[in-house]
Amino acid sequence: MNRFKRVALAAALGFVVATATAVPLKWAAQNDILTLDPHSQNHATTNAILMHAYEGLTRYSAKYEVEPALATKWTFISPTQVRFELRKGVNFQDGSPFTADDVVFSFDRIKQPQGTMQIYVTGIKEVKKIDSHTVDFIMEAPNPILLRNIIDFRMMSKTWAEKNNTMKVQDYKAKEENFASRNVNGTGAYRITGWNPDNRVTMVNHDKWWGKKDGNVTAVNYTPVKADATRVAALFSGEVDILTDLPTQDVAKLRTDPKLKVVDGPEVRTIYIAMDMGSDELKTSNIKGKNPFKDKRVREALNRAIDREAIKTRIMRGLSIPAGVMVAPGVNGNTPAIDAAIKLDVDAAKKLLTDAGYPNGFEFTLACPNNRYVNDEEICQALVAMWSRVGIKAKLQAEPMSTFSQKMQRFEHDIYMLGWGVATYDAQYMIQSLARTKTTGANGNFNYSKISDPVVDRLSDAMATETDVAKRNGMINEALLRIRDEHLFIPLHHQMRPWAMKKEVTTVHRSDDRPEARFTNVGGS
Repeated sequence: MNRFKRVALAAALGFVVATATAVPLKWAAQNDILTLDPHSQNHATTNAILMHAYEGLTRYSAKYEVEPALATKWTFISPTQVRFELRKGVNFQDGSPFTADDVVFSFDRIKQPQGTMQIYVTGIKEVKKIDSHTVDFIMEAPNPILLRNIIDFRMMSKTWAEKNNTMKVQDYKAKEENFASRNVNGTGAYRITGWNPDNRVTMVNHDKWWGKKDGNVTAVNYTPVKADATRVAALFSGEVDILTDLPTQDVAKLRTDPKLKVVDGPEVRTIYIAMDMGSDELKTSNIKGKNPFKDKRVREALNRAIDREAIKTRIMRGLSIPAGVMVAPGVNGNTPAIDAAIKLDVDAAKKLLTDAGYPNGFEFTLACPNNRYVNDEEICQALVAMWSRVGIKAKLQAEPMSTFSQKMQRFEHDIYMLGWGVATYDAQYMIQSLARTKTTGANGNFNYSKISDPVVDRLSDAMATETDVAKRNGMINEALLRIRDEHLFIPLHHQMRPWAMKKEVTTVHRSDDRPEARFTNVGGS
């Protein structure tokens, strides 16, 4: 690219010029964050950005081991009482001290029903202040994955929230804004200094952070760029240091560029289709007076009509693993024995539809994000074509994740695509969030397809408190098989996730697709 085009691209991407001492990381990906409120939206990109500023009591090391963060020690007083000793001398970025009051406040805040983050405090009945730097978690029952769950339970300053009238979590689905949805005050390694939606997020070093970085990055410029060609051009021209959403068609070319390197790894994310199984009638279907998705035969027909190998080879260019179950390899519960993808069988799909009373198929609208997952809209277009071969007439409604997610949370979609990453690396996270009947708190908190299956509910509740590893894994296996065999979802594939970066950039590839600036070096120093 000539100099004029490079300057124009840099301006469009909103990159800042580094000072003599700053070491900026220029990071681009496909989609934007949804909010700056750490308790509002359980959205992977949002969590990946906010974790730079907001911290939990525990965190993952570079090797995915649970380690202390804002808590320095935890002791199981009993199976249902865990005492956390809080790190002393920690300040929020506005200078106010971090204390037990902030933990109690953050717990009460994250539980509010308008948010979607309750899964991270599942099973916790109360957070009790013992003294200024000690809290007890009082559990409803023993919690076998407590320390992993609370990694994404991020601490907010009580005094800051009170001062700025942001005690309540943002109601994102209602298009609400509050002070916390546009401003940040955490304890983390970086201060988020601005968010211009669909343009950039900027961060600078938090000089008084309590911790120690393994990298040299002192500023981060994150830019969402929907257009594949623009993202790749920015990397080739040097305007971007790291690109974490690689267009599949460009991966081979990126590998051959001597100025770049590609770091490969799987992602613990499953791309799937969810169907409204609870409504008496679908909103967009020509079938009136009943809901075809309540019939297992219809769900199985849609599943069998999909050619996952074609999606893998033609759309994903080999960067996917056809899925049989709803959790990816690397997640506790996934095994090769149960993760065999259902085979394409058009004739069987037609027969299932005929047996269900739909010999000529039926119509509906498929909702799909177009800037969130790898080739999301292209995959949905392929599904429309594949389903048409069995008589299903699907109309595609593709839109940005920001508006798609709001509609999903208002239960406006009859059938939709979503991706589910497992932040805890344990299948309970998926089962309880997506497949458990929606009640209150964490149970079914992302069940926007109105699934209600008593077998899944029983198993979900049992595994949440079972501390015998073998028994618990048996429950997980049984639940995953039930979800698979009842076709409660249509799993498409598990994403592979290569990242591309300049040769002089080093970072830790993370299968939760959350690059961390504290693990990153730019310039080889």
